[in-house]
Amino acid sequence: MHPDVNDPRPPVEGGLDEAEARALDENWSEVQPPAARRILIAAVEAFATRGYHATTTRDIAGRVDRSPAAVYGYFASKEELLYRISLIGHQRTLRTVVDASAGEPDPVARMRALVSDFAAWHARHHTTARVIQYELGALSEEHHAEIAALRRQIDRVVRETLEYGVARGAFDVPDVPGTALALLSLSIDVARWYRSSGRLGPEDIGALYADLALRMVRPQAGTQSIAP
Repeated sequence: MHPDVNDPRPPVEGGLDEAEARALDENWSEVQPPAARRILIAAVEAFATRGYHATTTRDIAGRVDRSPAAVYGYFASKEELLYRISLIGHQRTLRTVVDASAGEPDPVARMRALVSDFAAWHARHHTTARVIQYELGALSEEHHAEIAALRRQIDRVVRETLEYGVARGAFDVPDVPGTALALLSLSIDVARWYRSSGRLGPEDIGALYADLALRMVRPQAGTQSIAP
């Protein structure tokens, strides 16, 4: 998947907007009890706004009007909060690309769905995505290995989608691993700059990036791909 960034990106202004906070509260229902989920969501906002290393447990607790001791009642450490955010975020991302690429026989439609949904996810959940993409270096060795395994699965789905199109003559891709990396990086970067107040919404971003991806992989005029 996208290369790990060991040095976190500079903190950004602003955190979760209302829509994204509501989506997290609804979609992270497996985090129980609700108080633990609220702490986890507060950690997303704090890490995205201040950066992991500049954030304290007191910062996180203050966002939900709790004491630092209350945070430790649900999570053993600040690093565990980051791990849980990273785990849930990467599991959701993997599910997004698997669902998008499943059951579609046409390679062009499959690639369009995959890139569209992947890019839109990084726009719709841009605050969470900034944390899970750019704070990996703060994870423990064990937790980092677990997240890296999920990232390799996401990369594999993209590679298999490219290979599927190449095998059927729909794509001209001399370097499948390099192209997969380029497509993933393109969509992941949405989280760095996207703002909900901007001109394009998540679905618009998804459609645009899917079109760009297909321009990258489809045979150019004057070339011919032959399916085996």
